[in-house]
Formats: sequence, structure tokens, C-alpha cells
Amino acid sequence: MSKTNSLAESDAAYDPRNPLIVQSDRSLLLEVHNPLYEAARAAISPFAELEKSPEHIHTYRLTPLSLWNAAATGLSAAAMCAALTRFAKYPVPQNVLADIADLAGRWGRVRLRKQDGELRLESEDAALLAEIARHKSVKPYLGAQLSASAFHVPPQFRGALKQALIAVGWPVEDLAGYVVGEALEIELRADRFILRDYQEDAAETFYFSGSERGGSGVIVLPCGAGKTIVGLTAMALVSQSTLILTTSRTSMRQWRRELLDKTSLQADQIVEYQSDEKQIGPVTLTTYQMLTWRPDKTEDFPHLRLFEERNWGLIIYDEVHMLPAPVFRVTAEVQARRRLGLTATLIREDGREGDVFSLIGPKKYDAPWRDLEARGWIAKALCTEVRCRLPRALRMEYATAQPRSKFRLASENPVKLELTKRIIAHHRDAPVLIIGQYLEQLQTIARELRAPLVTGKTPQRERERLYGEFRDGSLRTLVLSKVGNYALDLPDAEVLAQVSGTFGSRQEEAQRLGRVLRPKPDGRPAHFYTLVSRETDEEDFAHHRQLFLTEQGYSYRILDEEEL
Repeated sequence: MSKTNSLAESDAAYDPRNPLIVQSDRSLLLEVHNPLYEAARAAISPFAELEKSPEHIHTYRLTPLSLWNAAATGLSAAAMCAALTRFAKYPVPQNVLADIADLAGRWGRVRLRKQDGELRLESEDAALLAEIARHKSVKPYLGAQLSASAFHVPPQFRGALKQALIAVGWPVEDLAGYVVGEALEIELRADRFILRDYQEDAAETFYFSGSERGGSGVIVLPCGAGKTIVGLTAMALVSQSTLILTTSRTSMRQWRRELLDKTSLQADQIVEYQSDEKQIGPVTLTTYQMLTWRPDKTEDFPHLRLFEERNWGLIIYDEVHMLPAPVFRVTAEVQARRRLGLTATLIREDGREGDVFSLIGPKKYDAPWRDLEARGWIAKALCTEVRCRLPRALRMEYATAQPRSKFRLASENPVKLELTKRIIAHHRDAPVLIIGQYLEQLQTIARELRAPLVTGKTPQRERERLYGEFRDGSLRTLVLSKVGNYALDLPDAEVLAQVSGTFGSRQEEAQRLGRVLRPKPDGRPAHFYTLVSRETDEEDFAHHRQLFLTEQGYSYRILDEEEL
């Protein structure tokens, strides 16, 4: 019996009442209104990417990267094929089953190991290794051939080789181990918090998987689910000097607060590397912006040397989907350091998910958003898209504008101000965040609402004061620019209205919903509003923005402005 046939026959026969149609081009069509929709979505989402999500049929696609990430978490090709067969309305095409077996089966066939202190690329398939070694994009990173099953790899090419291999379709499993960093005793303070089971599982999966303790990989958890706690737990397991990369100064301060509150670390062991005080200590916090600063475009990035300034045992990449290109470059050079990526979504709008996979590491743990919601660890979220008219006076200007100008005109639709006021009135007693892309629009809204506005130019001290007032309840409405997209510790926020966004950014949509996902008193739901100009490009971009959250099981209620 062939491998494909055995996979196809490993589960029950297809059933016309099922919700899934599997097509030979590796696309999957899922019927939204079928009673088995939720179960089927949960079964296929770990290894398939959502492409489109209109009202009745959602389209997923099987990609090499989606299958490799699933395989790296331990999901077998047989389990993937069984999920398709279980929910298929019609027979699953044999080529799809064969493709899954082939692509998912590539994970682990090529490995990086160390033997006698020497880095080696190995494969039990000598013919495969010979074929890979001849590829023009791989050959420059290989040293001498040691045997039919192994090549020497110069240590400085460890990252570049991994990038080259994934580009030619052969992801390498890195089992070469890691340097021992400077020892640093870190203990979690059980008297201050209770570690949730999934947080412990995530940290231990990162630490214990692989050929030795510690390693590299990405943990995917919803916003509000405690990714920072996973980071602290990983630090305690590794107990070595740690470099933490964050998205902003606000995020740095939050990490510092959590480290001091929930671990045995003392204040003098945690330092911040920033423009006005470039300190390096046992635990060092900095931002991606700081690392990628340079005097002018003709010079290199001077602060990237921070990666080698201390014997780091662990590097944590917070919001790893935001990793800028220069940090990818230096990360390729520090593959012997343990690396942990934390994120709510692996989506990158620049298409560099493969670089995250090869340089930070494969996905090690992923907790579905709705599963954590069902357990009460994140708030139930009600998502509403409110469509509003574009005023007659702007219609002709919109009709004759260039595409980028069209999007901005639609985004800054003045009707959104009145809708924002209605949302606040409807949730009169709830803490509300208003967030958007364009400063003039936000300045108008803040002025009309008599609410403070936080932008990138707001001094850090003023930001912290406003965030503190929002947390203690003395401030009920806060207007935010894009600085509010990431790492804001505002757990009491119950309502968020986004008046504009970054074109079709799926990651931004997920991050913004995350601002209101901390559990609410008495189990109250969070409310997430998106204001969209009807019959404009903003409708199409809004649909694309919603894809990731739709994949997580959220649905958007559509209202006309008169219904709000």
C-alpha cells in the first residue's frame, strides 16, 4: 500500500454533510454555516492559512511554511491528512495528501548538528544532501564534505545557511546546541502571581524541546494572554544573562515592572539601553528603534554591536513579527545564542515569515484565541464594523484622487467623529480607547471629545502619567495614535474604536483587538469597533485586515451608521 493511500484511508470516508471541500490546488473551502464549521476550522487552522473570509465560504491554503510550522510543533502529516479526510465533503485529492506527506515530511530530514566541536549539515539521505549542496544559493555556506551524509559548516554561516535552505524548500532542523551564557539566578515569585497552565506549557516547550535544554523558537499567544509571563518563565528556566528587545520605551518599562514584581531580580540587575543612557547589565532592555538607529543612511547600525557586548544566554524578541530587517541580519550572526520570539501573530506584511522561521526558530507553541476565551483567560470580544457614508462634498474629491490619497480620504471621513461620540455614549460607564492612523483626524477627535491624545511625540513621562490615570479610572477616554498598537498595559479598557488603520494590516487588527482582551469583571465582554467608509477602498482593506481574527474564530457584525 502506498504512503498516500495509507494516509487517505486512515480516517472515515468523506460525507456530503461535511463542511470542507479540498481542491487539488491545495486550497480549502470551508462552509461557514455548516454545523461542523467550528470543529473543522479548529482542526485545519494549525496547518492551513486563511486567504479569504466572505460571508458564506472561507478559503484556506496549504503552504510549505504553514506545514513546516505545524510539523515543528509535532503535528504529523498523518494527523493533517486525517483532519482533512474527517471533514471533507468530497474525496480528498490524492495529490494533496501526497503534497502534505512530502512537504511536512521535509522537516527533520536535514539537520544541523555539532560533533567534536564542529558544525555539520547532515542528512541520512545522501542523494538529497548531494542535491542540496550543489544548489548555487546553498553552496557558498558549506565547507568541506566530511562524508556522504555530512558537510562541514563554518559557524559564521549558520544563520545564512538556514535562510538559504528554507528558500530552496528544505527547512533545516537546528540541533547544533547553544553557547552557555553568563549565569544569572532567576526565580519566579509564586507569592505574586499564579502561573497559568498554558503559560507554563509554552515556556517548557521552548526550553525542553530540541537536543538540549533551551533553544530557539516562537511562542504564539493572544494579546492579553500573558506573553511577558512566558518570557519571564523562560528566563527562569534558562537562568542566564538575557537581552530583551521590545517595540517601545513603554514596553521596556512594562517589562521592567514585571521583572521586578514577579521575579527575584533586583533593580540594579535590570538596565535599559537607550539614547540617553546606554547601560548594559545582566538583564538589558532595549527597543528595535534604538538598534536600527544610525547617523545617516551611508553608515552601519552602531548599536547592533549590543548583541555581542555581553555573553548573553538568551535573547527575547518581543512582538517578533515587528522585527526590522537589520535585526534579522545580526540575528543570522548569533545563532549560537538561545532565541525566544513572542507574538500574537506570525503574520508579517513584508512576507518575511520565512526569516522568522529560520533565524528566530519555528513555532513551538500556539494557543487558539477562542480556546483561551472559553476558559476565561481572555475576554469575550464582540467585533463590529460600522459602515458610514462619505459626505457628498468629498465624493468627487475621492473619485478623482490617486489610490493612496483615496484611502486617506476614506479613513479621515469626518462622519466618523459623530460615530465615535455615539460609541462613547452607548458605553457611557466603560473605559474607552480611540485609535487611528492620521494625526489630524485624531487631533480633531481628541479636541471634540476633550480627551487627551498620545502620539509618538508625547514625552514618555506624560504618556506614563496618562496611562496611569486610565488604569486607576480617573481618565475614562484616551485617544491613541499608532503608539497604541503594541504593548500597552491598560487592562481595564473595555471598548476600542479604530477610526483608521494601516491599509490592510492583519497584524495591526489583531494587536488592536488585543488592547481590550484582558478579562473583565463579572465576565463582561470587550467591544471592538471598526469605522469604515462605505463604497470606498477602505471596505476592501478592512476585509483583509480582518482575516487573521476570522481565522481565530471571530466574526464581525456589520452595521450601517443609522443602526449604531
